[in-house]
Amino acid sequence: QGAQDILAEDISDNAEYRKEIRHLTSRFGSLLCKQAKEEDSVYANYYDFSSPLKDLPGHRILAINRGEKEEFLKVSVEISKDLPLNYLFSQVVKDHRTPSAKIVIRALIDGYDRLIAPSVEREIRTELFEKASEGAIALFSENLKNLLMSAPLKGKTVLGLDPGYRTGCKLAVVDPTGKVLDTAVIYPTKPREDIPGSARIVRRLIDRYHVDVVAIGNGTASKESEIFISDTIRDYGGRVKYAMVSEAGASVYSASKLAADEFPDFDVTQRSAVSIARRLQDPLAELVKIDPKSIGVGQYQHDMKPARLDEALGGVVEDCVNAVGVDLNTASHSLLSHISGINAAAAKNIVKYREENGEFRNRAQLLKVPKIGAKAYEQAAGFLRVSGGSEILDNTGVHPESYGVAKSILVRYGFESEDVAACRLKGLSKKIEKDIPTLCTELQVGEPTLRDIVAELEKPGRDVRDDLPEPELRSDLLDLADLKPGMKLKGVVRNVIDFGAFVDIGVHQDGLLHLSQISKKYIRHPSEVLSVGDRVEVTVLSVDVQKKRISLTMKQ
Repeated sequence: QGAQDILAEDISDNAEYRKEIRHLTSRFGSLLCKQAKEEDSVYANYYDFSSPLKDLPGHRILAINRGEKEEFLKVSVEISKDLPLNYLFSQVVKDHRTPSAKIVIRALIDGYDRLIAPSVEREIRTELFEKASEGAIALFSENLKNLLMSAPLKGKTVLGLDPGYRTGCKLAVVDPTGKVLDTAVIYPTKPREDIPGSARIVRRLIDRYHVDVVAIGNGTASKESEIFISDTIRDYGGRVKYAMVSEAGASVYSASKLAADEFPDFDVTQRSAVSIARRLQDPLAELVKIDPKSIGVGQYQHDMKPARLDEALGGVVEDCVNAVGVDLNTASHSLLSHISGINAAAAKNIVKYREENGEFRNRAQLLKVPKIGAKAYEQAAGFLRVSGGSEILDNTGVHPESYGVAKSILVRYGFESEDVAACRLKGLSKKIEKDIPTLCTELQVGEPTLRDIVAELEKPGRDVRDDLPEPELRSDLLDLADLKPGMKLKGVVRNVIDFGAFVDIGVHQDGLLHLSQISKKYIRHPSEVLSVGDRVEVTVLSVDVQKKRISLTMKQ
């Protein structure tokens, strides 16, 4: 027995044997799930489930792991023992006729059952989880990028509405710059259901502040609030519209120290109403205040390794902020802290300097701000904008190091700084086309840099998001019970996941566009066709009012 145990352990420690058995298990093994509790749950689809390991999609792996963690599922990796044991026999047993052959065979079986199989199962499941996690993180990052880069609703006064029942619906009027003009509380929902009184308050705010759009949070009581707002604004003949805005993460922000510092006199729900309004005006500026994991455009994000997820999502936020750029005179310290070269302390110092000394007149003033030296300025300057300042190029993406090149181009083609401010340089890129080789040589600049400078001169203060379609605004609504199979509707993609996408079609419940219903052509993943924020035309396949499920298709 002692010799058999030693041999079993030696076999299990052999790296070559383990590698081959792991390969066999990954290729020919299956994942089995059994019901662990005698009760129904969201994991019922996996109560008697089996799938080859090589065919398991990431979202199923994550769902099964969560079901196991919550003790609804018993999960195991299964493979026909003949495959790994025959391999071991072929490697170890050289002569079946020897007296020791039976002992060796028993050692092989024992080593496989007791040591190798459990260890290989753990390794394979860890590998499956890590692969699924990386896929989920990549998808989350893509969704987050598309959400943050959604088109802002510029130049509009917005009335934010945070729906509620017992405590009422909180209102906040926000001007086009994000400044809060007024707040109020109304009770259009149960238990008070004071619709006439609530309507009077909403109409007063709309008339007094010339509100253009009402932004309604999509959380608790949002359906009743949407019906109320739709009825209330009907008399305005289409001048006032409304939009449904995702509340994901709004409560996290409202209860944070950041929100308390920004609005010390507001309660949590009032802050939430302001956040909802600002999300519609500028998604990027508002959503950077919230932990990306709370924004609600991922899948199984709470099962990911926190450090890896934070690293990936933090990189996405920073890339988006730097791609858009920020206004040095209006940006919050949360937004500024994502600019290259500016950390949280420096961002707070910028805001403090602005409050004490007034608006920045040019980028160079940044060097007067504590904790911003020459190196930080060099990194940050190109991503910061100063509108209406003493240097017109400060309102472009041209870096101060290239101001000399930009001004030389203006002089060469007969323009002045005032022409840039007045946007009179449209078509300059066509004018310089034939001169590009000469300009690059004379100005000692590369062709890509030259083209970027000219593009910025043509559109000073441009926002890369301006070319995207504006948020979906509505003046009426649909009820879930109104939906019928065959109805054609327009919607907005709210979330893209491994097995499909959720689409807002103007009812309280988002519809599911399953992977198989997205395209007539074969696609491996919804992201090949759809992104968060896309406008789509869909047809209703089926509606389950009781379970609040809507199935959609794009094939028709």
